[in-house]
Amino acid sequence: MKSKSSRLPGLFRLDVAARRALVEETAGLAPGTLAADLEAGGLDLATADQMIENVVGTYALPFGIAPNFVVNGQELLVPMVVEEPSVVAAAANAAKMTRAGGGFQATVDPPLMTAQIQLVDVVDPDDAARRLEAAAPSILAEAAELSPRLCARGGGPRSLSARVLSRPGDLDGGMLVVHLDVDCRDAMGANLVNTLAETLAPRLAERAGGRPALRILTNLSDQRLVRVTARVPRASLGDDDPALIVQASRFAELDAYRAATHNKGILNGVDAVLVATGNDWRGVEAGAHAFAASGGRYRPLAVWRLEGDELHGTLAMPMAVGTVGGALRCHAGARLALAILGISTAAELAGVIGAAGLATNLAALRALAHEGIQEGHMALHRRAHGNRLEPNP
Repeated sequence: MKSKSSRLPGLFRLDVAARRALVEETAGLAPGTLAADLEAGGLDLATADQMIENVVGTYALPFGIAPNFVVNGQELLVPMVVEEPSVVAAAANAAKMTRAGGGFQATVDPPLMTAQIQLVDVVDPDDAARRLEAAAPSILAEAAELSPRLCARGGGPRSLSARVLSRPGDLDGGMLVVHLDVDCRDAMGANLVNTLAETLAPRLAERAGGRPALRILTNLSDQRLVRVTARVPRASLGDDDPALIVQASRFAELDAYRAATHNKGILNGVDAVLVATGNDWRGVEAGAHAFAASGGRYRPLAVWRLEGDELHGTLAMPMAVGTVGGALRCHAGARLALAILGISTAAELAGVIGAAGLATNLAALRALAHEGIQEGHMALHRRAHGNRLEPNP
């Protein structure tokens, strides 16, 4: 996209047909694209039967659009698939607040994924770890030969390291783990990394003098982080007090119970875009929580500070996503989501997803610090359920 603005005032007031037409025009899609790709939930039964086992049907979730996003200067309509009322509206409202401060700025690490190869019954794990690391150049060359197409695209194996986990005489005997870091380019990389781990494991075990055990990637992809910042001018907050938002952020920094719910609010936005684009939201969530606890105490993935007349937010979290492979090969809805975004690289997608997480975090903190979360949230619940729901006492 896209020279057109992602500001679509009144989008929520339009009927579905008019919304589709406006989104198609803004995203540069042919008229009728959304109806064609989404009428059956983006997935026909025959395709679903090839994707997973024992298929008996498909299960649809709402596919919504969050307007107002600017990420690294690019105007974006952000597709979200989520069952919870208020997530899309919250993301759109928070994105609108950041526009006067330049929108969201995102930086993304190189797309490194790590394969873990567990070696057990190692007689001398310390010596084995030294020998494996000394042999890293030849092992990496061997791994590159196993992934020629990835290497041709500029990716491939990058580094190898070994750590001793236990020694002979310990409860688990001689055990070490080998980490193989692989640049996956625009793929999430799980299948490729797992294949390399399984292929190399017997050869590594022979070098180490042990036997191979588990061979699989780690979802704690802490070398593949997305970092997002946003500035919200005081005027964009209306009558709300930014100091209360900072105070709410500090609560999450000081208390793990609050941090868990704080991070859930971030994942509201993150997961919705992951699901829309056919990415592994379970893997990203696992990595996010492990990263949040990696310092020895569970902490928030995003924090807010007041600097002068501006509210500054920062987010950092693992973001292993892809724009090729996986569900994108067969799910029309996932392909449509990328088309609406108008992006093609995994790095761009990671930046958008991080921005969506920071947006829903800002919206949640603002609501909690002022009118409370239930007023707007339950109003949308009642709308969704025909006014049959009442707030819990």
